[in-house]
Amino acid sequence: MKPIQCKMARTALGWGVRDLAKAANVAPATVTRFEGGRGVQSRSIDSIRTTLEAAGVIFIAENGGGPGVRLKG
Repeated sequence: MKPIQCKMARTALGWGVRDLAKAANVAPATVTRFEGGRGVQSRSIDSIRTTLEAAGVIFIAENGGGPGVRLKG
């Protein structure tokens, strides 16, 4: 998961930074740092990704068109 994918996923779900942070059990500053491209512990990234996936987000790898996300149908 790239930082931009995190932000896109959060937006697609209609979640704010605090919503994601609470659901992923991380600090809001952690989400903000990650989305800003700054260093975050890998376990925090794993928690964020797992939380977003559990909420229905599918991460799309960079395939010539850039990384992306979509919601499970």
